[in-house]
Amino acid sequence: MKQTIQYLEDLLAIPSPTGYTNEVVDYLAKTVTELGYDYRRTPKGNLIVTVEGQNTQEHRTITAHVDTLGAIVRAVKPDGRLKLDKIGGFPWNMIEGENCIVHMASNQQTVSGTILIHQTSTHVYRDAGTAERTQDNMEVRLDAKVTNEDETRALGIEVGDFVSFDPRTIITEDGFVKSRFLDDKVSAAILLKLLKVYAEDKIVLPHTTHFMFSVFEEVGHGANSSIDPKTVEFLAVDMGAMGDDQQTDEYTVSICVKDASGPYHYNFRQYLVALAKAQDIPYKLDIYPYYGSDASAAVRAGTDIKHALLGAGIESSHSYERTHMDSIEATEKLVDAYLRSELVK
Repeated sequence: MKQTIQYLEDLLAIPSPTGYTNEVVDYLAKTVTELGYDYRRTPKGNLIVTVEGQNTQEHRTITAHVDTLGAIVRAVKPDGRLKLDKIGGFPWNMIEGENCIVHMASNQQTVSGTILIHQTSTHVYRDAGTAERTQDNMEVRLDAKVTNEDETRALGIEVGDFVSFDPRTIITEDGFVKSRFLDDKVSAAILLKLLKVYAEDKIVLPHTTHFMFSVFEEVGHGANSSIDPKTVEFLAVDMGAMGDDQQTDEYTVSICVKDASGPYHYNFRQYLVALAKAQDIPYKLDIYPYYGSDASAAVRAGTDIKHALLGAGIESSHSYERTHMDSIEATEKLVDAYLRSELVK
């Protein structure tokens, strides 16, 4: 797993909230080029690597997304602090106390800061612990000597500037990976690792396969376009959701049966189950009640495909997330087994 984890650490270190993904896509482009692949960028910004297989008439598309949760400057307050608007779906309390970076469009510079509720000090505000966290009282305390709106704007900060959150990546000796944005940079790292293996070992896949790295998944339309018309199967590699009534854990690959978009293709998910059983890959079947994927976005857009979803089990999704090497490895093995196999019947 050493190479997969190296790719993961590289990806996590690059800020990439949805809408601000040029740098992470540049990293992908550089990496796949070094592996000997051609790529193309779609008008939307997705990056696609097409690996020609033995069957060039019936294609597969496999996706992982490299855009993440984040925020955007909503307003500059009279005291010089910033109001935010969310990018992606998360409660405000999930980012309270998080360090962040403001990416200024006006001068291509950055300013660090911390995301806090306005009434933070318990020595001043009686409701510091009980106040509902909303867009109106969450703010960025900038690491700059600013006391009013004019001083903040003088730095170059403007409405519409993107704000990224500190991933705080930690890998423990016991194999746990703790970080923001494991959703979905774990999956992107897995796809890069497999591309590396196929290139170095000169593996010819049974079907031409399009590896799509999408950049608008967190807002719902990441991989719903630029899908090759010969695609008959579409696999989204994303995260498995954990919580009450969930089977997903941090040590197996999670295969999604149904999410908020409805059931995934029955034959496809049963095919993945059969592959996992045949190769002794630990897996769980699960339902993600408040969830959508690149595959469901593609189906909603009208693409006539078999679609499926699997991923590593991620604890505390859309907060400070955690998974384990075991889950990453199981996910990588199942994706590899699928890509080396024939089409779903």
